[in-house]
Amino acid sequence: MLNSKYSKKYFNARREELDIAYNSIKQDWQELADYFLPRSVRFLARCVNKQPAKNKKIKDSTPLLAVRNFSSGMMSGATSPATNWFKVKVRNYGQEGSYEVKTWCNSVENLFRDIFNSSNLYRILPSVYKQIGVFGISVLAMINDEVSILRCQLLPIGSYRIAKNHKGEVDTICRVYMETAKNLYDKFGEENVSKEVLKAIESNRYEELFEVVHFVEPNKDFMPDSIWAENKKFISVYYEYASSEEKFLSRGGFDKFPYAVFESEVNGEDVYPCECPGVNALPDVKQLMSMIIDEGKAVKKMISPTYKGPASLKNKKMIDAPAAFIEEDENGRGLSPIYEVNPRVLEVDSIIEKLKQSIKEIFYNDLFAMILNTAERSRTATEVNELKEEKMVLLSPLLQQIHNGLNYVIDWVFDECVKLNILPEPPVEIMGSNMDIEFVSTLAQAQKAVKISAMERFTTFTINLAQALDPSLRNKLNANKIVDDYADFANISPEQVIPTQEVEKKKRAEEETQSQQTMLNQVKEGSEIIKNIAGTDSYGNDLMARLGLI
Repeated sequence: MLNSKYSKKYFNARREELDIAYNSIKQDWQELADYFLPRSVRFLARCVNKQPAKNKKIKDSTPLLAVRNFSSGMMSGATSPATNWFKVKVRNYGQEGSYEVKTWCNSVENLFRDIFNSSNLYRILPSVYKQIGVFGISVLAMINDEVSILRCQLLPIGSYRIAKNHKGEVDTICRVYMETAKNLYDKFGEENVSKEVLKAIESNRYEELFEVVHFVEPNKDFMPDSIWAENKKFISVYYEYASSEEKFLSRGGFDKFPYAVFESEVNGEDVYPCECPGVNALPDVKQLMSMIIDEGKAVKKMISPTYKGPASLKNKKMIDAPAAFIEEDENGRGLSPIYEVNPRVLEVDSIIEKLKQSIKEIFYNDLFAMILNTAERSRTATEVNELKEEKMVLLSPLLQQIHNGLNYVIDWVFDECVKLNILPEPPVEIMGSNMDIEFVSTLAQAQKAVKISAMERFTTFTINLAQALDPSLRNKLNANKIVDDYADFANISPEQVIPTQEVEKKKRAEEETQSQQTMLNQVKEGSEIIKNIAGTDSYGNDLMARLGLI
């Protein structure tokens, strides 16, 4: 049975509690939206399908382009569908010596990639990156699909409230949105919708909108062994906010929290993030818009000034033509500009360009365009690599936060695959182990480039030292381990690397063959000696035949 405390009154009270933290950040989100994503927020559910208000604060497209480039750079650098941006591993298991485990992990990776490609994940991720770049948070709803297994829905900023547990993990979401009468009727059934919805359907007002609240939070009636949805780990309820009826549209539950929350830096016990590129760039964006307006005013006074002149010329018209002129009054006075100004537009342009560059750098546009920005002939490859490593240090915190959200998406997909029993049979030695995810995208690989460079420098140093001083120093290198680690760092498929056991077998076989060949050579040399001493008599021929030398 559903806990008696779970009523519309209870959830409306919970919504009011969540509104306290939400209202503290709402004004900041509205300001960020005005300058970066004016039409990608929904602070009022009833605003759906209405003509969006014209934004009057954006006077230059630089912040819009900076956000677009940030989203494109993160998409191509962190989660490009054309690359293998993650690897599946087994937690706390040394996989170096197990070809079967590596092959199984590779099969699971391919399965996950097929699921992502068939779902709408890659279509939604660019918008996820825009939200986390501007607002520092993005919430992705994950819905199980009969065909593609995964179907995603991005929640608009301002349409939800969140709460966290004692570990700082989001475990409660209250979403408020509008839905048509037809969709409510089709999704929840005639017996669950309100009388108002039924009236709309009977009157053929199928597109009439109703405000719906969806609540997901830890279930007070959680029973691990129960088969009922109402006793799962997370309770899920839908209800019509304005309806006077006490019934829910639906009530059920989830074994796993159905939302992946991408969030940037959070201050202490705060619920919502406090810092992100959008927050950091906002002062520069405001100053840029102000200077764009001032520059426009200055240029306008230069090319289209306001004139002054004698009252007698009040009704005279000025003709915009090269040969146009106007009569002077009886005293020889004509028209002249009111303001004799000579604004230093070039200096203003210089400041504006610096502000634009600063906004782009805050959104890491310079990192994503590193190849173009470092294409100068005067820079060496070493300098370019050093610049890349320096920029990656700045991007690392945000990239790690994005990886946390992606990791949750992959975990959710793994659980769905387990339920559907479509995972390949794992090797016996990893039965009961936990899966681990390693991100190996272009940006993640750039972070690992430091390890690869250090490995190459160490190997080269050791070999050179062995050649110069002591050949036995080559034995300090574990060649098999170096190759395996290099392949892992460089994201090389395990199918392209021969397992160490197989290499050792081939090595032993080659050593045995070499040993046998050496023995045969020695016997041949002895036989030649016999020939030289005893001639080619029948005894010598017989001895060589027995040894298989003739």
